[in-house]
Amino acid sequence: MKTFPFRPAAARVPRALVCAGLLAALPLLTGCGDAGGLVGAGSTPTASGPVHLWPDRQGAVVPPADPGGAPPEYVKGIDPVRGQDVHGVDPVALVQAELRAHPKTDVGPDGMPAETAAAIRKCGKEGAEPGECPVLTPYYRDLTGNGEDELIIGIEYPDKMMSVRVYTADADGRLNRIMATTQTVINVDLAGRDVILRVPSGNNGYELITAWSWDEKQLTMLPTREQIVRVPGNPQGSANPGHGGHGAGAGKGPGKGPGTGSGDGPGAGAGTGPGTGPRSKTSGAPDGPGTP
Repeated sequence: MKTFPFRPAAARVPRALVCAGLLAALPLLTGCGDAGGLVGAGSTPTASGPVHLWPDRQGAVVPPADPGGAPPEYVKGIDPVRGQDVHGVDPVALVQAELRAHPKTDVGPDGMPAETAAAIRKCGKEGAEPGECPVLTPYYRDLTGNGEDELIIGIEYPDKMMSVRVYTADADGRLNRIMATTQTVINVDLAGRDVILRVPSGNNGYELITAWSWDEKQLTMLPTREQIVRVPGNPQGSANPGHGGHGAGAGKGPGKGPGTGSGDGPGAGAGTGPGTGPRSKTSGAPDGPGTP
């Protein structure tokens, strides 16, 4: 009976480990793979850093930064907030309290058109239509990072202008307004702990996107990032009218094609009925109120 020498499995070294060892020893000269042969890594681009131009020139002096946001202001004339829970605050009563504290104010964070102020004073009263109140449904989001939601209010002004205001409650029950800005607003978004405003830019075909963020030193929301972006052409779309049909046969016949109509005269006449061409898609309605 023929016997064979025993070879322990531990003595067998997998091919992948052999390749790994060779690559570690000669990383630039050898290569392992099923196809075999050397593989070139290609040329390495030369690293280049920023170059400071005209280093001897005396630069302009930059004045100290302006915070740019509305200073924090405690709202007077409302009940204390319990447990820092702003969900129980009536947004209409809150804005009405601010109107009483700053009557006939046209400019600044509390500035408001007279017709808007008059409409807000009527909100909730007998005979007032709910849809006519300029104070929009509020939203809630933790913007300060303290674990409690802030109250976000929007107020509609004429000509697509809008006042966006944010409030937070402290441990003593005081409601503090930490953001107030009035812009011609395209839309408002929440992203993380930022309030994002999209407004028309001064250049046609572009819009300005501004991110407002909580600043722990100023204790207010500040515009921290701005970006100018191109607007796609014809963003709202345009309705495409249908195409008229063609009459068939002599005289007046039924129209053919997407539209319906009658052709005149012998042969194929142009139809006069409305067609059923593709319609433009309009943007959907925003999501409902609450925490996005």
